[in-house]
Order: sequence, then C-alpha cells, then structure tokens
Amino acid sequence: MCPPNSSPLDAQSLGRKPILCYVTDRRSFLAAPQKDLPDALLEKIELAAAAGIDWIQLRERDLSGKQCASLTREALHRVSKQAAHANGRTRILVNDRLDVALAEQAGGVHLGEHSLPVQEAKRLWEASPAAKSVPGDFLAGVSCHSLETAQSAATAGADYIFFGPVFATPSKAAYGAPQGLDRLAELCTSVTIPVLAIGGITLENAPACFSAGASGIAAIRLFQDSTNPASIVRAIRPQRF
Repeated sequence: MCPPNSSPLDAQSLGRKPILCYVTDRRSFLAAPQKDLPDALLEKIELAAAAGIDWIQLRERDLSGKQCASLTREALHRVSKQAAHANGRTRILVNDRLDVALAEQAGGVHLGEHSLPVQEAKRLWEASPAAKSVPGDFLAGVSCHSLETAQSAATAGADYIFFGPVFATPSKAAYGAPQGLDRLAELCTSVTIPVLAIGGITLENAPACFSAGASGIAAIRLFQDSTNPASIVRAIRPQRF
C-alpha cells in the first residue's frame, strides 16, 4: 500500500490510453424485475470486465453494509474470471464504504464531495488491520464539482478525481448546471493527479474530454445501456492509444 500522501497512479501506470470507468446503478435496469436487479448488475459487471473497462465503481447507495459487502465480493469474483480475457484485471471501487472496500480487498474507495475526507480515509485504512491484506495499489478517489474542492482533494492525498457534470445528464442534475469543457481543462491543469470527466459522457463527446486534459471518463449510461461494451471500448481507444 502506498503512503497516505503518495499515489500509485503515476504516468507509467496510466500509460497513454484513457481510463474508462463504469459507474453502476442497478435501479436503472428498467427491463429487469426488481428481484433480478442484483443478477442483472453482476452480469453487466462481468461483461464490462471482459470488455477491458479499467474501473467499475459500485455506486449502490441504498444497500446495507452487509449487502454492499456481498455485492463487492461477488463483483470481485466475476472480475477475476474475466482477467485472462482482458488487458489486466478490472479494478473494483466501492462507493463511500471504506470498511467494505478494505474487508473485501477491493481496488479502492470512491468518496463523494461531502463524504469522509480523503485524508481521514487514508489515516483510517493505514490504521486498519485489514490494510495488510489489501492490494498495494489501493486507491482513494473523490468526486468534485468545483475547482476549489478538486485542488483541496488533491492536496489532501486523493489518488484521482471525478469532475463534473461536464455535460447535462439526469443523474447529475442535483449538482447544478454542466461545468463544460473549459472548466474541465482549467481543473486538469491545476492538479497533478488524474482527472476523470463525468456527467453526460457519450462516444461523441468523450474525445473532447481527453483533448481538455482528462485522463479518462466515468459514466453510467454509456456502459450500462450498451449490450456490447467492448465496442464502446474499441471506439474510445483507437490504435493511437
């Protein structure tokens, strides 16, 4: 595990290809009966891992700690089955629940802008008995909706930032008007850690996010609504990456 003030996401580990992150939302599987939603989500996670998507953020906020742990455990199992078919193992990030991420040996924890401060999260995981068994490249990322909070998160030791909403999207309407590409570009030049654009990301506007300096993109519908996420990955990562 990296010290609290260092990040395992250096330029070499990033390579030249953009980071692709699927953010889950099982309740948006409109065609699946309520009782089948967990299975539908796990099938989508397995498909995403097979497609070579780098990160999957488990963002199921209504789950209890026990349910979140069970989902994380099964997601890690599904991802491990697909590791041989993709370029490396997909990283599972647990939304907010640092305790679950550590106990289940996930790849990291993703914190909301008003969640546990990243500096405190890193202190807690360093002090946790579970820290001895988690991956050495365990990540702590933060969702940010302003330049100031992004800079603060980076200074506090965040390994990466989700910034948005860059474009209009129903799932991020509560966070106000879209930030736009100019604000994204400004933020990317103001921090030294990777920034992933989120909010209304499509195949058409993803290249503009990379041109603005984003190290990757994070999205719900782009990946979850696709029956062929591998085609999404191929479209975003042309041969030049």
